[in-house]
Amino acid sequence: MRALVVTADDVGLHPGLTAGALKAHDAGIVTACSVVANGRALADAVERLRDRPGLDAGVHLTFVGERPLSPPERVPSLLGRDGAFLPGFRAFAVRYLLGGIDSSQVEEELRRQIEKLLAAGLRLVHANSHQHLHVLPRIFETAVRLAEEYRIPWVRVPRDPAANLSPRGFEIGILDRIGRPARRRLEGSALRTADRTVGVLDAGRLTVERLVQILKDVEGLAELVCHPGLGDEELAAEYGWGYGWERETAALCDPGIRKALQDGGIALTSFSRQ
Repeated sequence: MRALVVTADDVGLHPGLTAGALKAHDAGIVTACSVVANGRALADAVERLRDRPGLDAGVHLTFVGERPLSPPERVPSLLGRDGAFLPGFRAFAVRYLLGGIDSSQVEEELRRQIEKLLAAGLRLVHANSHQHLHVLPRIFETAVRLAEEYRIPWVRVPRDPAANLSPRGFEIGILDRIGRPARRRLEGSALRTADRTVGVLDAGRLTVERLVQILKDVEGLAELVCHPGLGDEELAAEYGWGYGWERETAALCDPGIRKALQDGGIALTSFSRQ
């Protein structure tokens, strides 16, 4: 079997990210999206998702780069001096490795995020996290427990065969290694994960040519992780990630990609259809 779920991350973080994901669903190959409960554009995203019942919604657990839903005094181990979350993966990982992250505070914040999306009327089919931080061992235990409690059947565990010796590839290789015990943890549970995740190495840089190459790595059920968006100038002013959101949206909507799927015998699917 060769089947592919295509997930657009960061929905609800910014109107342009939501717009790109929805365009890549309406006119392209996106079949799922990950929603940021503490995103400033959440209300708009929820309203627009109601018109797209065929687009699987999931929670994009977010505990870096934004602000918590919890009162700051409830989650101090997750915050910087400005009362916001730590800026990104490296800062969080350092504090985590030094024992400075309180798992009970992680659980409290993530529970609030899941419950906010459920209260908004979204049916959550899958769970992942901003910058894949949920695969860190103690965090993963919390994510699994919450997914089981709230009956979210799919959890992303990074496993990108495209990892290489570049700086970005080295980071993805580390994520893949961390993901191995996470995959074993899911064995025998009611939760499921894709056999592979593809596109992680190329976050924000997907082109038609790169997508065609990535499809060669699809085996079993794979999840393509993508980051479409509209309005590059405005998005770049907000997020210094160096992404080409509009280019990625165009690639996901290119008719040549559907042909490549067909030629490769790859079925485009969603989590809820598995």
